[in-house]
Amino acid sequence: MFKHSTHLGGAPEGFNFYVVDLHIHIGRTTTDRPVKITAARDLTFENIAIECTERKGIDIVGIIDCASPAVIEDIRKLLESGEMVEQPGGGLRYRDRTTILLAAEMEVGETEGGTSHHISYFCDFHQICAFSDTLSQFVTNLDLSSQRCRGMSAQDLWRLTDSIGGFMIPAHAFTPHKSVYGNCVARLSEMFDDMALRGIPSIELGLSADTFLADRLGELCSKTLVSNSDAHSLPKIGREYNILQLKEATFDEVRKALRGESGRRIVANYGMDPKLGKYHRTYCLDCDRVEESPPPVFTCPRCGGGKVIRGVLDRIVEIQDYDEPRPPPGRPPYFYQVPLQFVPKVGSVTLNKLLNRFGTEMAVLHQTPVEEIAQVVGQQIAEHLHAAREGRMQLQAGGGGKYGKMIGSEKEKQMSLFA
Repeated sequence: MFKHSTHLGGAPEGFNFYVVDLHIHIGRTTTDRPVKITAARDLTFENIAIECTERKGIDIVGIIDCASPAVIEDIRKLLESGEMVEQPGGGLRYRDRTTILLAAEMEVGETEGGTSHHISYFCDFHQICAFSDTLSQFVTNLDLSSQRCRGMSAQDLWRLTDSIGGFMIPAHAFTPHKSVYGNCVARLSEMFDDMALRGIPSIELGLSADTFLADRLGELCSKTLVSNSDAHSLPKIGREYNILQLKEATFDEVRKALRGESGRRIVANYGMDPKLGKYHRTYCLDCDRVEESPPPVFTCPRCGGGKVIRGVLDRIVEIQDYDEPRPPPGRPPYFYQVPLQFVPKVGSVTLNKLLNRFGTEMAVLHQTPVEEIAQVVGQQIAEHLHAAREGRMQLQAGGGGKYGKMIGSEKEKQMSLFA
């Protein structure tokens, strides 16, 4: 349970705070069969559970390639061995410390063009198996992650998910490739009927957006917003996450929290500054350049070419209802965090030193005094972490599939001018 932050206060009696990351990919099965081609080979179902439990401090994790028949066999073996157990209320419990929600990210297309990704979450092993069996009629190679469902729209996918007992949310909703706002429509109401809109509890922001940007769209005032890592490697787990107020770590409790029911709720979102995301600003393929002029920009002002990848910020400004965010009452705070991998001079050796000394990445990012960090990895890295905590790092915006960068604190930037 979430214990390392005091700025949120304490949970009400009968509730606890939980760290929740609902979007983790699987790279390979335990028999080395590929699942997510672009993900790391060591990103197996069991290794994700171990990483969340022992290194990241994640209480509830959504693994989103569980409809793959090869992954289903991995899960079956873990259940049969007793390493994981199904629990009342839904979800698999790993070593009585981490809850795993079984989910699947799928790609669907609209009749008027555009494709989008959505994540369907299920209560138990039986439900994910039923979902997989049905999908086999629409997917050519279901073993692989995020495959296209032939002849299926987003509305159809929601209907299937709901009929089995799960719930669905749009994934990385603003990215320029394969997302509801970035690649399909200007409003969710253009692709979902009223029943589906009421049934979809939340949308996933993606790494290049935050709640301040999403709250420029009026229709999202009725939706909770989730910040997930979309991890393609073990170290990237938890680079974005949510704090949920629940009575226990189960599927049913998470669903209630996303709907804001019976005292369950999202307490806070933690995520990277959108500038660090891979698609924050428009990017010109010919000039190999991230745009810096005021958004929206969809044609390169340097070369005049149209070979650009639209930025999330540019797209939101294009379709926004408001020039400034208008969050609904009760919208939880969004706290920026800089994952350890983004901090200058923190490589794998330094990362292991920090985790071996302080336990989990959450502890290093939010709890451990800077003085103690300096004793382990030196004053400069400790200052970088301190500057990142306080939002003093200078950022270079990402775009076109390239992450943004941290380029030092304002103090370091000023000092370099006189070097």
